[in-house]
Amino acid sequence: MTGRLTAPPRPRRGGGLTHQGLIYSSSQEFLATAVPFCLEGLEQRDAVLAVTTPANIDLLRQALGDASGQVELIDADEWYRAPGRTLGAYHRYVGQRTGTGRHQRVRVIGEPVWHGRDTLETTEWTRYESAINVAFAHCPAWIICPYDTRVLPESIVADARRTHPHLAVAASARPSDSYADPATDNSWHRPLAPVAGEGEEAFMHFGADLSAVRSTVAETAAEMGLSADGTQRLVFAVNEVATNAVQHGGGTGHITVHRAGRRIVCDVTSTGRNKTDWYLGYLPPDPQQQRGHGMWVVRQLCDLLEVHTGQDSTTVRLHVSLA
Repeated sequence: MTGRLTAPPRPRRGGGLTHQGLIYSSSQEFLATAVPFCLEGLEQRDAVLAVTTPANIDLLRQALGDASGQVELIDADEWYRAPGRTLGAYHRYVGQRTGTGRHQRVRVIGEPVWHGRDTLETTEWTRYESAINVAFAHCPAWIICPYDTRVLPESIVADARRTHPHLAVAASARPSDSYADPATDNSWHRPLAPVAGEGEEAFMHFGADLSAVRSTVAETAAEMGLSADGTQRLVFAVNEVATNAVQHGGGTGHITVHRAGRRIVCDVTSTGRNKTDWYLGYLPPDPQQQRGHGMWVVRQLCDLLEVHTGQDSTTVRLHVSLA
């Protein structure tokens, strides 16, 4: 490796989230930011986690030397499996490392997985990257997300500039001119696409009694090939969303269940206009609150979750993979 190692600008200690995209085109560019980021974190007694590719893990081990034993190194393929569960894992990591007072802050190198994703998955992982800015806004975390231009399509690299307030480009960092704030930018809101369902779909109305909903979803999902574990997760998620619709929406609604490719897709539509943010379920609930945990749990249960509020209804679309 050649060249001077320079970390991105240092955020104030004790502050909230710092979220940066690292756009790199060589191993040297990756290490020029990642190595000082890790070493400085260890010096300041921050917890340091690197979730990246096996190749980059090997590079970090070599470059960090003995210090690599103090950095948690995890294969990104094991970590980035479903947006809700991944965000939940990061949230637990921050809580466990800072909750005892041993560490004031965590530093994360988090390299999302983009290979093998279909169009919908790519869209939702991009929205996940955006949602981090609101979900971790007040957390003592410094997160750098690497994007390798050698293997990624330009569209994904362009989205990195929309989802990160700041960019760490090799040995420098600057604000992103393309950043789209998830809380205020309307570009993150989008209508649900039609489901290209296979075979018959299940449809039913619901009201206060959700027992028929649970049994219908369970039977239909199993018949469509969903595993016992997947069916259980889907039934729990649908029940939670429908309960919210009954209690906080118009009191009634309907569900549809489809098999679409490698996923079972269930729409839960509630009557009445109930203004809902697109990142519903991404905000970690306050553990002191007795209510408000439901949609956070639903995000953990499903492989993908979409939300759309229309003129007279709100639809929560749940996706659970067949395999």
